Amino acid sequence: MALYAFNLEIAKTREAVSEPMIGLMRLQWWRDALAQIFEAGQPPHHAVAEALASAIATHGLDRNDFERLIEARERDLEDTTFASLDDLERYAEETTAPLFGLGLAVLGVQGPNDDEAIRKLSVGYALRGLVRALPFLLRARTIVVPDDLIARHAVDRRALLALKPTAGPTAAVETLCRRSGHLLAEGRAARSRRVRGDVPIMLNGRVAEYHLRCLRRAGYNPFDPDVAARPALLAAALWLHAAFNRP
Repeated sequence: MALYAFNLEIAKTREAVSEPMIGLMRLQWWRDALAQIFEAGQPPHHAVAEALASAIATHGLDRNDFERLIEARERDLEDTTFASLDDLERYAEETTAPLFGLGLAVLGVQGPNDDEAIRKLSVGYALRGLVRALPFLLRARTIVVPDDLIARHAVDRRALLALKPTAGPTAAVETLCRRSGHLLAEGRAARSRRVRGDVPIMLNGRVAEYHLRCLRRAGYNPFDPDVAARPALLAAALWLHAAFNRP
């Protein structure tokens, strides 16, 4: 919970500030907080920082993973687009893979294929998250659909920013969803079958797949209200996957 709370603190930076410089200062505060935790063992007086310090001390977490997450969030403050799907996937990996890796460390899990499984899972999970958040991001004038997909599917940027479900954006979203599903499947296939402790992290893939099915039923229209509907039986499905060690 401390890891996810930290991730939320840095992930919401763009929405929490009025200008990029203030956002950079906010991220620097977290860098300084990590320095205090790792170098002096004394976190600043902040609920999340204090909980994080306890988790770091208990589980010997890697400082570099936290630094990667902070650095990745600096891109959120830049007024630039993603040139290609590869570019978007690199961003997805950097904003998610270190977090999932830290989660495995907390669970005390390490297997022969963990790095590859987590990398694929994290990219697939993050791509799904970006697609699902499209209406919110577009209202903030942020386009995360890569330029190469915009060109390939003749996406009208004005229609996209107006939240209009035209053919171009729908085709681009379908491409992103299919890529997400493919990566999630590859991540699961790369997982070591000899471990059980990684289930709380690997189940993120099932959550992502649930949302991908919602998007598919909506014809890959990210603006369909059913896409953001509250999951009905997701919790029960996750319990069953965990019980049979099939995340």
